[in-house]
Amino acid sequence: MPRRVRAVSHEDQLTLVEHLDELRHRLVVCLVVFAVALALCFWQNHLLLEIAQSPLPSGHKKLITFGVTEPFTTTLTVSAYGAAVLSAPFILWELYAYVLPAFSPSEKRVVLPILLLFPILFIGGVAFAYFAVMPAALHFLLGFNDNQFNIQVRARDYYSFFSMTMLAGGLIFQLPMLILAVTRLGIVKVEQITKNRRYAYLIIAIVAAALPGVDPVSMLIEMVPLLVLFELSILLARWFGRPSEGAGAAEPTTQE
Repeated sequence: MPRRVRAVSHEDQLTLVEHLDELRHRLVVCLVVFAVALALCFWQNHLLLEIAQSPLPSGHKKLITFGVTEPFTTTLTVSAYGAAVLSAPFILWELYAYVLPAFSPSEKRVVLPILLLFPILFIGGVAFAYFAVMPAALHFLLGFNDNQFNIQVRARDYYSFFSMTMLAGGLIFQLPMLILAVTRLGIVKVEQITKNRRYAYLIIAIVAAALPGVDPVSMLIEMVPLLVLFELSILLARWFGRPSEGAGAAEPTTQE
């Protein structure tokens, strides 16, 4: 079966089979990239483990495992998390390349700058979670009633907690992109967001409580940047979030 390798434009009319063939091709490419990243991360698994263990207090650096296979399976899981982060930019690009032809040229001018914010905010959220949330949360959790318990940290549980915290930090930092997108596309007005600010604060508190950490210290640490990001999102939406006047008027003529 011949494979189409050229880029798809907005004017192209593709059949369902052609769409599915393009999707299959991009999924295969993403799987190959992830497999290469996984091999690289497994090769450098000692470095990944050291990076993940760095936020732990000095007395808990030596993690424990149960069972014969747990060291291998835990190392493989950490390598998979690292491969997901390493291959994420390429996978996201493949997703954007598949979806972007559906947008008109005027819509692309709105969407593309917003998409560029995603990796920047994601990296910023991961860095905040690593350098701010993890040390404070571990200090509180491992020090809570430590004279009453023989606290030992299991490797599988710790790496799962670490990975979920990193992922949550990257995702919550997408708040400005979300608000900028809905205001720039004209779905919600900035005035509606500012009018319902108190409800947004309540939702932010609930989200911070639901994030990994389960302790008041990490909840407060995660809630503060959410509030700052929300207010920053309103400012960005006021400056750049107004839908362009010409974009909406141009679409009917294109369809006709």
